[in-house]
Amino acid sequence: MSFNTIYFLLMSVRMAPRLPLIFLLMIQGVSSAGWGVSYSPSHICALKDSSVIMNCTYTYPTGHQIRKVFWTNNHKKGEESPDLSEDPEYSQRLQYLGDKQQNCTIRLSHVTQKDEHMYYFKFITYSSDGKWTGYPGVTLTVTDLQVESPERVTEGHNVRLTCKSSCALTDRATFIWYRNSQPLTERRDGNNQLLLQSVRREDAGRYSCALHGHTYISPAVQLSVMYPPKSVSVSISPCCEIVEGDSVTLNCSSDSNPPAEITWFKGETFVGSGRIYSISKISSDHSGEYKCKSRYEHGEKYSDAETLNVLFRCFSSVAVAVAAAVGVLLGGASGAFVMYICLNKRMNRRSAMKESAISDPNEDTYTALELKSMTSDLYDTLSTVHPRPPGDSCRTLDPKHESPSINRKMLQ
Repeated sequence: MSFNTIYFLLMSVRMAPRLPLIFLLMIQGVSSAGWGVSYSPSHICALKDSSVIMNCTYTYPTGHQIRKVFWTNNHKKGEESPDLSEDPEYSQRLQYLGDKQQNCTIRLSHVTQKDEHMYYFKFITYSSDGKWTGYPGVTLTVTDLQVESPERVTEGHNVRLTCKSSCALTDRATFIWYRNSQPLTERRDGNNQLLLQSVRREDAGRYSCALHGHTYISPAVQLSVMYPPKSVSVSISPCCEIVEGDSVTLNCSSDSNPPAEITWFKGETFVGSGRIYSISKISSDHSGEYKCKSRYEHGEKYSDAETLNVLFRCFSSVAVAVAAAVGVLLGGASGAFVMYICLNKRMNRRSAMKESAISDPNEDTYTALELKSMTSDLYDTLSTVHPRPPGDSCRTLDPKHESPSINRKMLQ
């Protein structure tokens, strides 16, 4: 509008009779007065899989009647704006909460990253030029949650975990924390941080977060708690009697994170490394005290010593019988002496293992050889409380139960 035109209008107003102010306002901006759309808020940050409310109001000049109202996310000149309620991707998730007078609010549920657009409200009246699009509209950003945490923390220290999103969530809901998929109800608070004070090894696990009232849960993040071994111990398998030629496994128990470096000692001599120390075809030379050392990045710790006793493996039953028969034929005393040495060595090994233990009459034990005389009838005193099974390598010879031919020769 030119300056001359404005001047002419002002002079006309001054010369004309005074009109009501409302009439003058109606004259100014006739083509756009009274048309508009308002959004609150105009930017929304929503959590993935949540529902979003887009608050909206609209106005139009008096005298118009609304024929159609709808929302769209496509505002291009020369193109017809699509109605989202007719779009298969939105029809089941979009709910119009407004009316055909002033309210144009909608709810969009189960939002995903694909829903990130600018949304506009549009209404059409029965007038030929009665169309209006509320541009700019509502900008929707969809975010997920991520837990920010150190990978590991030392036992006794404090650690802070943060539940983060890519944008400031419009919904000010309360954060909820989970450890190994179990809710930490005592940790619920209004902010997005979780503080663990004086961390214990039990606090290790997979942590995730969520918003109260929402189904979406963040991906879990592993928190590792580092701690030294509290106890180190040695176990021997098989236990109890270990006979020459057997295989033996020693296991070092050392609970620490990260796993400690294990070394083995016989007395003060280094003999191996690793959590398991194995000895195949063990001999009496392997008898002794064994202990393991657990070396941690902040120190080391020794186990108590465990004694490994290896029992002497006697002659077989047949060898003993033959030796006894030959000994008797040669003079009697030599055969008895061989048997006595075998049994006595066996008993000494067992006595070393069970020192200070009370003898049990039902225990599998052997009696020593009683030498009444150096004659051929000295075997009358040989007896066993509970004989070993036939396969036992330390089975003694009882002349009374051997074959008649051998007994006759022995008694001659």
